[in-house]
Amino acid sequence: MPSLSNSDELIFFVNGRKVIEKNADPEVYLLFYLRKILHLTGTKYSCGSGGCGACTVMVSRYDPKTKKIHHYPVTACLVPICSLHGAAVTTVEGVGSIKTRIHPVQERLAKCHGTQCGFCSPGMVMSIYTLLRNHPEPTPEQITEALGGNLCRCTGYRPIVESGKTFCAESTVCQMKGSGKCCMDQEEKSFTSRQEKMCTKLYNEDEFQPFDPTQEPIFPPELIRMAEDPNKRRLTFRGKRTTWITPVKLNDLLELKTSFPEAPIIMGNTAVGPSIKFRDEFHPVFISPLGLQELYFVDSTDDGVTIGAGYSLAQLNDALRFIVSEQPKEKTKTYHALLKHLRTLAGAQIRNMATLGGHVVSRPNYSDLNPILAAGNATINLISKEGKRQIPLDGRFLEKSPEANLKSEETVLSVYIPHSTQWHFVSGLRIAQRQENAFAIVNAGMSVKFEDGTDTIKELQMFYGSVGPTVVSASKTCQQLIGRKWNDQMLSDACRLVLDEIYIPPDAEGGMVEYRRTLIISLLFKFYLKVRRGLNKMDPHKFPDIPEKFVSALEDFPIETPQGIQMFQCVDPHQPPQDPVGHPVMHQSAIKHTTGEAVFVDDMPPISQELFLAVVTSTRAHAKIILIDTSAALALPGVVDVITAEDVPGDNSYQGEIFYAQNEVICVGQIVCTVAADTYAHAKEAAKKVRIVYEDLEPRIITIEQALEHNSFLSAEKKIEQGDVEQAFKYVDQIIEGKVHVEGQEHFYMETQTILAIPQEEDKEMVLHLGTQFQTHVQEYVAAALNIPRNRIACHTKRAGGAFGGKVSKPALLGAVSAVAAKKTGRPIRFILERGDDMLITAGRHPLLGKYKIGFMNNGVIKAADIEYYINGGCSPDESELVMEFMVLRSENAYYIPNFRCRGRPCKTNLPSNTAFRGFGFPQGIVVGEAYITAVASQCDLTPEQVKEINMYKRTGRTAHKQTFNPEPLRRCWEECLEKSSFSARKLAAEEFNKKNYWKKRGLAAVPMKFTVGMPTAFYNQAAALVHIYLDGSVLVSHSGCELGQGLHTKMIQVASRELNIPESYIHLSETNTTTVSNATFTAGSMGADINGKAVQNACQILKARLEPVIRKNPRGTWEVWISEAYKESISLSTTGYFKGYQTNMDWKKGEGNAFPYFVYGASCSEVEVDCLTGAHKLLRTDIFMDAAFSINPAVDIGQIEGAFVQGMGFYTIEELKYSPEGVLYSRGPDDYKIPTVTEIPEEFNVTLVHSQNPIAIYSSKGLGEAGMFLGSSVLFAIYDAVAAARRERGLTKTFTLSSPATPELIRMTCVDQFTDMIPRDDPSTFTPWSIHVS
Repeated sequence: MPSLSNSDELIFFVNGRKVIEKNADPEVYLLFYLRKILHLTGTKYSCGSGGCGACTVMVSRYDPKTKKIHHYPVTACLVPICSLHGAAVTTVEGVGSIKTRIHPVQERLAKCHGTQCGFCSPGMVMSIYTLLRNHPEPTPEQITEALGGNLCRCTGYRPIVESGKTFCAESTVCQMKGSGKCCMDQEEKSFTSRQEKMCTKLYNEDEFQPFDPTQEPIFPPELIRMAEDPNKRRLTFRGKRTTWITPVKLNDLLELKTSFPEAPIIMGNTAVGPSIKFRDEFHPVFISPLGLQELYFVDSTDDGVTIGAGYSLAQLNDALRFIVSEQPKEKTKTYHALLKHLRTLAGAQIRNMATLGGHVVSRPNYSDLNPILAAGNATINLISKEGKRQIPLDGRFLEKSPEANLKSEETVLSVYIPHSTQWHFVSGLRIAQRQENAFAIVNAGMSVKFEDGTDTIKELQMFYGSVGPTVVSASKTCQQLIGRKWNDQMLSDACRLVLDEIYIPPDAEGGMVEYRRTLIISLLFKFYLKVRRGLNKMDPHKFPDIPEKFVSALEDFPIETPQGIQMFQCVDPHQPPQDPVGHPVMHQSAIKHTTGEAVFVDDMPPISQELFLAVVTSTRAHAKIILIDTSAALALPGVVDVITAEDVPGDNSYQGEIFYAQNEVICVGQIVCTVAADTYAHAKEAAKKVRIVYEDLEPRIITIEQALEHNSFLSAEKKIEQGDVEQAFKYVDQIIEGKVHVEGQEHFYMETQTILAIPQEEDKEMVLHLGTQFQTHVQEYVAAALNIPRNRIACHTKRAGGAFGGKVSKPALLGAVSAVAAKKTGRPIRFILERGDDMLITAGRHPLLGKYKIGFMNNGVIKAADIEYYINGGCSPDESELVMEFMVLRSENAYYIPNFRCRGRPCKTNLPSNTAFRGFGFPQGIVVGEAYITAVASQCDLTPEQVKEINMYKRTGRTAHKQTFNPEPLRRCWEECLEKSSFSARKLAAEEFNKKNYWKKRGLAAVPMKFTVGMPTAFYNQAAALVHIYLDGSVLVSHSGCELGQGLHTKMIQVASRELNIPESYIHLSETNTTTVSNATFTAGSMGADINGKAVQNACQILKARLEPVIRKNPRGTWEVWISEAYKESISLSTTGYFKGYQTNMDWKKGEGNAFPYFVYGASCSEVEVDCLTGAHKLLRTDIFMDAAFSINPAVDIGQIEGAFVQGMGFYTIEELKYSPEGVLYSRGPDDYKIPTVTEIPEEFNVTLVHSQNPIAIYSSKGLGEAGMFLGSSVLFAIYDAVAAARRERGLTKTFTLSSPATPELIRMTCVDQFTDMIPRDDPSTFTPWSIHVS
């Protein structure tokens, strides 16, 4: 082994400043370096795996060959700093800042309301900014593509895309698709008979500063000189444990590969990086030939193209596009297939990092490109010191046969892809949980060569991904079909043969076994049709075309750029211009969000002597703890202490929640102990060394069914009842019974749970900075754990990076865990949960099993309903009882059923405790109601919408829990929704489409909603505020609500501005903390603005009344003068405001009460198209009508509705949590849990705020934070409608259960056909499945 010299200097630039790192460590990633070394905290940590885009930055490199500068986006969490030698990095801070000037990208994202919590905003800015550096006038498609690797959980993406579209050559913000009419045309859009003027502009484009691409920072000339230096030499960077070597000549690379045959070659680090981070791989040496000229080239010849191994997948995409534009179509079939998959492979960042050579050689079993390359007869050009050789990129190579492999000293130089020929067809096929940035569930590359002029098979190749540990070649099947004609008989034999050859065992990793078996032949059928179509186009006389009804099966769903209209009530022209209430005011922190200057907890600078905390969690669902051995962990460098239950000074178990497991564990993911160390890396390393010995205990209860068997519940049954249900069942025409399963949901807030706990020198005080929805709860739990009074504990929340209910109760438990560690060590504790730990420990929405028995007449009138709800509460009480109360109280939704009973109970299981989540039970529970309405419609030969109309509340009446309400706004939302969405006409059009298409079906559904706000317990609805007026006239407002991205602080500033009659610029709102406003209730239940608004209003009115005498004396004075005078007259300029709360009540013994202050009504209509062969669906259009009463801020309210809808749509379709039968959560990051991306949202997305009266609330407004969530179910029922159409055509039963989520798997397997009938099925009693449903 050659002796490695000492470390070289690593030189790169960040935001125009030179960075010289003398001790570059290969194990240090750019994200850590930016945040912790350079203190540039605008770039955020959210997932650590390159899957969310929160850490996106721009990397720029100079290419000495082309003399061009290449800008591309990367995820900083996967970029080792050693790979950046000679590169320039631009972070969000380098784009623009409020301290200097903000960039148009930042300004427009903020002003278009494209930011809510703001945690994903820097990444969004960087993705759009990088696109503009390469394409100053992008197309809308480029904007959508650039954002495909960025997740946002708050906004629903539409405003983000819209902000990007303002840079397009023709601004496409407002052309309504296909209608040719202008959305500003008032006559066309006068949505209500009352003469209300409706507005559609949420921002003013005239305010935007112009974008001038010539004003961007220059690329550092020093880096150009470095790149062109003829005497470049090998660089070596030595870390504590690893060495990174960058060769600059090909011979040097080959030398290194001979010396270190086991060393991985690192280019984009998208394969090795995650293996090191998440699978504990270790490599002592890395070889990184980044920028080695011999690896970057395209060489086109008459018979094909050779592409250098160093080309990124994005560069490969550009190269193939160019070749396709130059060559005749018949030669480019392989390139077309590759391009189709390159569009959806990962996100833009990963496509710009991952290289062709790396992708080919790492041979992931899910690879989208390798099966196509193999089908297209590609070859790999290898090189080593021994010389060059070629190996075929074929089945043996992909299946990792030893004889077809690379030798350890070899490296890939390039990949050769031959042109296709006239009688040669190549296709790529794939289906994933979502269209973009998701590993395929199954993918395939297929090719067939015919004897010229015939349809006789000469060569056939089929390669499948994600059906085994490697990509699999169906070579035996292909061999047996040579010489056969390409006809239906061949197809049915091919299906039989391939199912015999490719066997997926019933307990296979990844599950979905029967679905994947079906996909193997469904994709083959698609290929068969494509080839038949191709042959027909070549010679229509010789080769018959495929049936017209099958044509739509050939195409994947296109990716369209979303657009739509937002309508709201215009502000009364008589309102004073300075009064901001009712205006679409930008979020008060929006600009700071987009510049990265909004400070989140982990952005706070390091505190002297702070320690980092890593958790050790239980690996068993129910077990006795025999031993916790911490000796190996304590021996590691940097480790200060290990904290266990023994170290808790006060209560370790409080209100049923256990801080540190003691004696036994009751779920996988329960915190057993924590490790405090000087760095997070040290803490994490030590946490792996803690040894815990368990002894399993029985019973282990994971599912609701198991809980029912064991009679395991968290609380007593809740029930409401009206009429005589049993009697009513005797007098109905029909009775149906059914079951509905609704699985859970992960919050996936972009900022994971983060806590900074700082012990004070005196009086046992403890200060906590954290993102929470309920500071009082944190204070209470920390006080209990430390055994000190609550007045010693101060909780500060400036903002949370998303919460959605996941930061109501969980931060209290985690706060206690970190406070105990701070108390024991006497040092500040920084506790940041990694995404995987966050998903494991904090759980999410309650899975539900709903049972129903419905009695109805043949005309669709429902006379009796008996509903039972069971939810999976997990291992501790948390919010489960309350969730069940809400579920039962809201169970009737918008329908009046004279004899109605609903009972519900939360089950106790050995899963992490489920908790509050936006909608609080309603999104799960009401699916049951909509399901039985749909079942009744099916039995009566009516549409679901007709049955809804028949049974909907028509006049002022009482709910099942005896609360009086007027359904007039509900009726308006419902009627406008059906009318303005052209529901009937589109339903007919969909039926027409379905008649003409056998394998694609369209479905429409409209759902009405009667949602509630606030709590049935009156004291939970109280709120307080503290308002100070300072002598310069500026005002500081504090209140009891937390800013989670929902714009609460923005609305409070609007309230104070109106009440004090001063401009918003005079008012500041700093943070929420327990020292200024005590005993605050939670910011949840859609009531944040309602109750805090009343408290702020109360405080301002008190102050205004005090100032009245001063103003009367000097009516022409200014605000500043009045304040000065008041002070001189000793008038107090500070006061608290208080709102006693809505006086709600609920008597569960009687099953009645005025449980809620008011109702929020709404309706939504969605249209989908479903691919019956794969189970994929495309959301074409959604119209939402929401009764907002009077909106304090239409931009904020519409943002909440859109964001909640998209979150709901994700919940009902693609978000799927997978658990092992032993209770282990598999879904622990964006790779395994898919929330919607920009490609999932409706192609056309229209939202209208319907005006009504709500005198009980501030300014007659309504709380809209959660209501939109359930409206996402219109997508679920539209899918149901499309699947029902497919089943009708196939002669299947009318009624069927479509549980939630309607994943591609569920959709495909419910669309039963000849392919689902053909697959082998296993007896469930003979194997243990890989994953189970827990509802």
